[in-house]
Amino acid sequence: MIKTMMRFGMAVAVLAASAAWAQDVSPVGLWKTIDDETGKPKSLVRITDNGGELRGKIEKLYRDTGEDQNPKCDKCEDARKDQPIVGMTIITGMKKDGNEYNGGQILDPASGKVYKSKMSLNDGGKKLDVRGYIGVPMLGRTQTWVRAE
Repeated sequence: MIKTMMRFGMAVAVLAASAAWAQDVSPVGLWKTIDDETGKPKSLVRITDNGGELRGKIEKLYRDTGEDQNPKCDKCEDARKDQPIVGMTIITGMKKDGNEYNGGQILDPASGKVYKSKMSLNDGGKKLDVRGYIGVPMLGRTQTWVRAE
């Protein structure tokens, strides 16, 4: 009887620990972005937490052999204009809001446009849905990024 109670107690402890871990999953880490049209990897973005604000910086671009391996953001209209895309911060201002992260902005270096943005984790923290939009979230598009770590 004591052995059964101990096993039961251990099982409860394991379940409680795994539930606590699931609640602590965050977007912080390295993410592989996927091109919507081709399905191929596009870049690696590292998301960091800076005092409750999530920021994302491009660490690597996946480029074809004939393409510029260190392109600059020639279409950007802010301080990032003509700056290298690798090392560029493209996500700013994201803050936890329930099960989502909202209130931020995301830059599309290909177009130079900055969009409002929100993010949510899926698949136990292995995938991140990143939505960029104009005005309201309904007017935008979502990319699913895959955790690279």
